[in-house]
Amino acid sequence: MIVVFGSLNMDLVMPVPRLPVAGETVLCPSYRAVPGGKGANQAVAAARLAPSVRMFGMVGADAFGDSVLAALSDAGGDVAGVGRATGPTACAAVMVDRAGGNQIVVASGANLAAEAAQVPDAVLGPDTVLLLQNEVRPAEGAALAVRAAMQGARVVLNLAPAGDYPAEALRCADVLLLNEVEAAMLAGGSGAGPEALARQLATRHRAACVVTLGEAGSLAVEGETLWRVAPLPVRAVDTTGAGDAYAGALAAALDAGLALPDALRRASVAGALACTVEGAVPSMPDSAAVAARLPDLPPPGRERPR
Repeated sequence: MIVVFGSLNMDLVMPVPRLPVAGETVLCPSYRAVPGGKGANQAVAAARLAPSVRMFGMVGADAFGDSVLAALSDAGGDVAGVGRATGPTACAAVMVDRAGGNQIVVASGANLAAEAAQVPDAVLGPDTVLLLQNEVRPAEGAALAVRAAMQGARVVLNLAPAGDYPAEALRCADVLLLNEVEAAMLAGGSGAGPEALARQLATRHRAACVVTLGEAGSLAVEGETLWRVAPLPVRAVDTTGAGDAYAGALAAALDAGLALPDALRRASVAGALACTVEGAVPSMPDSAAVAARLPDLPPPGRERPR
C-alpha cells in the first residue's frame, strides 16, 4: 500500500508568452482550473501505477475541493482520509511559457489544517510506502514520518518545495528525493555538484538519496553505489508536475518490490511523459504508457566510489 500525506490544490494554469520578471505584468488569453498540489499529484501518479493508494490531507468545503477529490477518485485513489477544513481549498497560480517552463505561487489555504493524526497507525505497517512532501506544515509531516518509521513503514521524503524540515523526520527517511536546489539547501549551500551532494546527504542521513536533474536525467546514491539515469527524450509542452510524476512512480515501483535502479528507471520515464501533457494531474501517465516507453531508456549506469 502507498500512503500519501500532503497538499491538495486547485491549479489555475495560465499559458504565457514568457515568464514575467519582477514588477512585470504579462497578459495571456485564458486560464484553466486543474486539480493539483504535490500531495494530490503524487497520489494520482502512484494510483495510475499501483493497486492501492490512500490520500490524507485537507481541502475546503468548496467547489475546488470537490473537483480535487473527484480527480483523485477517478484515478483510483482512496480519498476517505481527506478532511474538510473551514478555510478555502489551496490554490496555485501556475504560469507556463512556450518552452514548458513555469513559475508557481501557492496559497496554502486548507493545507495548513492537515494533521498527522488523520493517518491511523493501522495503515503504517511494514507493507506501506509513506510518501511525504513539504507543502503542508513540516511539523505534521515529521510527526507522521516518526510514527511510520516506528511501525516499520518505508518512508520516502520529497523535500519539495525547498525549505527547512525537522531533523527527526530526516532521520526516519529511507529515501530522500530532491532536485538540485533542494539538495543544495539541505546540504547547507556547500556549492558542490549534484553527485557530491547526493553522496554527502546519503551518508549524513543514512538514506538512499535521489537527485533529479531535469533535462539531464537523475542520479541516486545508495550505500556506496551511485546510479545515473539518462533522460528520456520527449517534446516538452509543460513541465508542471513532472517531479510529482517521478515521485509517485518511484513510490509505486518501490511498493511493487523493485530494486532502486529499476524504480529510478520507471520514475524517469513517468516524469518525462508528464512533460508531454498540459497540467499536473492530467499529465500523470498510466502503466501502459510507462511500459511502452520503458524500452527507450537504458538501465541506470552504476558507479563505485572513486
